[in-house]
Amino acid sequence: MPLILMCGYPCSGKSRRAHELRDHFTENTDRKVHTVGDEELEVDRNSVYADSQSEKNLRGALRSEVERSLCFPGYRYELFCLIKHAQTPHCLVYCLTSADLSSEWNKERKEGCQYSQEILDALILRFEAPDSRNRWDSPLFTIQKDDALPFEAISDAIFKRKAPPPNQSTQSQPLSSTNFLYELDKVTQDILMAVLDSQKTSVPGDFIAIPGATERISFCQLTRSLNMAELRKLRRQFISYTKMHPTENIGQIANMFVQYLNKSMH
Repeated sequence: MPLILMCGYPCSGKSRRAHELRDHFTENTDRKVHTVGDEELEVDRNSVYADSQSEKNLRGALRSEVERSLCFPGYRYELFCLIKHAQTPHCLVYCLTSADLSSEWNKERKEGCQYSQEILDALILRFEAPDSRNRWDSPLFTIQKDDALPFEAISDAIFKRKAPPPNQSTQSQPLSSTNFLYELDKVTQDILMAVLDSQKTSVPGDFIAIPGATERISFCQLTRSLNMAELRKLRRQFISYTKMHPTENIGQIANMFVQYLNKSMH
């Protein structure tokens, strides 16, 4: 099942364009279309996007919905990894608007569907525009307010183009090595202890070297120290995911865990 990713500012027309694509493929092909978004999950946008943990939980729920739709048991780059794992074509539709236009469209929504201006401004500030030079942002279709969707080009991109080849980081390998499980347990535990020790003398903004890893732990986003319970939870999540998607290169476990911590700690 190919995947079309929609991106753009809040209230930039992503839902409208997604519905146009859904209607086009439903009416002109015999293919079934699944739409995934916060609209389908019926969330309160203002409360969700005002809290970093709630937003993280929402993105996890959306990611899980994409996983189920792609039919295999991991923002754009993460979904690209899922795409490579599933070996399915994809494309990205970028709904390009100005901040002022998005704000205007937001005010035209029903009261319960509007973003507060504070949340809207914060989401716009955080948005990173796609770049077709990035493999996870390509092929890219940029759509402005009055543009018609290029249905045929999008159709060709997802139905006539080869899927991106899987690589070591996205292919699942059978768990055949007890040494892998041993190293996974030992390396993650050692890194956990190193992080705990580093927090005693580090301040936000520090980068901490980790034995056995070329990547460094970043404390840039931390406003407080993480306790053992929080770190153990992150370790359990990483181990659970890595058991499902083990790497053939055991030497990369340390770097993988450091990258995971940097993305997950806040």
